[in-house]
Amino acid sequence: MLDLTYDTPKPRVIAGAKHDWELVIGMEVHAQVSSNSKLFSGASTQFGAEPNSNVAFVDAAMPGMLPVINEFCVEQAVRTGLGLKAQINLKSAFDRKNYFYPDLPQGYQISQLYEPIVGEGEVLVELGDGTARLVRVERIHMEQDAGKSIHDMDPNMSFVDLNRTGVCLMEIVSRPDIRGPEEAAAYLAKLRQILRYLGTCNGDMQSGAMRADVNVSICRVGQYEKYQETQDFSHLGTRCEIKNMNSMRFIQQAIDVEARRQIAIVEAGGEVTQETRLFDPDKQETRSMRSKEEAHDYRYFPDPDLLPLEIEQAWVDDIAANLPELPDAKKARFINDFGLSDYDASVLTADLDSAGYFEAVAKGRDGKMAANWVINELFGRLKKDEKDISDSPVTPAQLGEIVDLISSDAISGKIAKDVFEISYTTGRNPAEIVETEGMKQVTDTGAIEAAVDEIIAANPDQVAKAQANPKLAGWFVGQVMKATGGKANPKAVNQIVAAKLK
Repeated sequence: MLDLTYDTPKPRVIAGAKHDWELVIGMEVHAQVSSNSKLFSGASTQFGAEPNSNVAFVDAAMPGMLPVINEFCVEQAVRTGLGLKAQINLKSAFDRKNYFYPDLPQGYQISQLYEPIVGEGEVLVELGDGTARLVRVERIHMEQDAGKSIHDMDPNMSFVDLNRTGVCLMEIVSRPDIRGPEEAAAYLAKLRQILRYLGTCNGDMQSGAMRADVNVSICRVGQYEKYQETQDFSHLGTRCEIKNMNSMRFIQQAIDVEARRQIAIVEAGGEVTQETRLFDPDKQETRSMRSKEEAHDYRYFPDPDLLPLEIEQAWVDDIAANLPELPDAKKARFINDFGLSDYDASVLTADLDSAGYFEAVAKGRDGKMAANWVINELFGRLKKDEKDISDSPVTPAQLGEIVDLISSDAISGKIAKDVFEISYTTGRNPAEIVETEGMKQVTDTGAIEAAVDEIIAANPDQVAKAQANPKLAGWFVGQVMKATGGKANPKAVNQIVAAKLK
């Protein structure tokens, strides 16, 4: 496996009126587990169902209903922990987090405060400039999602949809290792990529399947290093949490806005109050939602309806043995096996479908040429048409056929683009297109030489200029290609033109 090394990026610095300030960011990412049923009931997790149609008696907190753990959700949490190189706790436990919320009928949320299913892990976040931040994951715990309050259906009342109530969430809590808005967005993107590779969360932020609470604080230059040495949070500023962010762009904006708000308070002689805030993208401001509760405010206690969760190491080992190849390993292999650049490998491994498509095209072929056609031609056209790779009109076999036709000198790169366009719009196979449309490249040197002779004879003045300045020979190449409808072998044309002009 190729060893990829990176430099650590410099922290984001914001200039205040009096001092320079650095950002310190931690994230709590809520990822909905990909499962057919909920964490403690058999109700469906289907998104977009009729309101209150995916609700079992236990989700609605009917008297006498007891929760029963969904083993597959536990497996998905373990798989996620293994994918983040985290410690898997063979014993964990569920607690009740008590608070009143209209769309949580029980009046409490079943979560894991004291003994989570997954312990410390890590995520390597590449930033596209040769730098990368290693973000430590503190823990992953499972918990129930709440339902949804709907306020815009009636001017006088609110409605409650309990379909999401009881859906299994993984809360992935990072250490305060993130040092800027761009890093925060990149961390969330990398985490989403890993979860999609693992198949444990679809990462759809629009539907709420993945959302983040962002903790932001500021500190003077040099203070963060003291925190790293001592793990003493007193070296850092008071953090505020920005709740329920589901957009990479808005996360970056919110961090910048909140950091400047805190800087203004501190430089004016005030103190930042720990609280939960909401971001308003239209007004470009964060506003207070509620004071930040501590654990004791929720009156946590062990859930009396659920025994401690004990799993076996052999079961964990079996899950680990069946993990898919993850993004970092796949990227390293693409660089090593196919000779790709870091950038091209990153683009092709961005999601599992793209990586699979490329690998099917590149198998047994020139990897760099395959990557060029997948990234530049196919991805470019799909983006223009707003299509996903899964909806590509050109199959991997067809694109591979184009690469084969170029490699065998059957067609030139220029003709190949025309072949691609026809195949994309009609679904026809490239080899058949070349044959029936008469697009095969002219490799007969006699025919090419005749065309060169004709161009040279008709342009004596241009011949004299090209003999004085060999760089002008390209004009003759262009004229020959034009005369042959672009079908002449460019390499042969260049060689014959150069020989004739001498």
